[in-house]
Amino acid sequence: MNESYDKSAVVAVLPPVGGGRLRNKSLRAWLSQSHFVKITEAEELLSRVLQVLHLPYPEQGLAALRMWGQTGDRPTTWIAAADPVYLEPRLDHLCLHALRRSGIAMSELQALIDHLQSTLADDDGFGFARLRSYGYLSARTPISTASVPAYVVDQQVPGEFLPSGDGTATYRNLLSEIEMALHEHEVNLRRVEQGQQAVNSLWLWGGGVAPEQQTRAQPPLYSDDPLLTGYWYAATGVVEPWPGSIGACIDASAAGFVAETPEFDDSPELLEACLLELRAALRVGRYSRISLLFRDGLRADVRRSDALRFWRRHSPLLD
Repeated sequence: MNESYDKSAVVAVLPPVGGGRLRNKSLRAWLSQSHFVKITEAEELLSRVLQVLHLPYPEQGLAALRMWGQTGDRPTTWIAAADPVYLEPRLDHLCLHALRRSGIAMSELQALIDHLQSTLADDDGFGFARLRSYGYLSARTPISTASVPAYVVDQQVPGEFLPSGDGTATYRNLLSEIEMALHEHEVNLRRVEQGQQAVNSLWLWGGGVAPEQQTRAQPPLYSDDPLLTGYWYAATGVVEPWPGSIGACIDASAAGFVAETPEFDDSPELLEACLLELRAALRVGRYSRISLLFRDGLRADVRRSDALRFWRRHSPLLD
């Protein structure tokens, strides 16, 4: 068990920064002077945060942790996430489109989940449920599932992310039944008529049982992300919703913290405001280092001493 953590460090998950989104020249220079890199591996958010904090990554049960984060109660059964996706057939492969960001109404998801529950749930122990904008699969007997969420696979060929090993036959058979049940459902017919992508499959991932709760030293978390929240609950950590600004996180914390801006707010204004507040706190010595995880896969590790790298004024990663 970790006895402590770096109380003078901050981890912030921020909107995308590349592609010319950041216009403030002084902030561009500030980031360019840091250790500023592009993460090339496909990773989900919890993994990126835990790597910075040097905390253990769950061996299984990510979906159960996400449900824990949503409900505040530890699930006691085997759970997998069942997230809506569109599998686009192309010339020689399938391309996966994660639909959470592009938008699916909770009423649509509820109708699809209810349909799967009424047609596929049986004595084998499978069950389908919706919690707000997330879908879940429960099973009496564990099956293999993918290890990463759909947004990691978005716009890619899903094959290399599919599970392998024991239980894959059950996974393939269940997925085939799900896709047949969703085919020509009235929700999908309506979506296609409106020019939207159909929900023609579910991405089953993160299967397992939630870990037993234990006490582990972790910085306070300010986030609305249910998977991050569930991980903090499992460690009896301090969790608060995103308060609206990085400045509010700084004011509420006696030491370091982890903060995540809202998932779908990619505004350059929010990005710049967060960076200005973090830079100011670093310059007055409130923190020794700040790790910035941007949603477009860029990462900056910033220390006060980086200002001495005055010759580094421009990073091509920002263009």
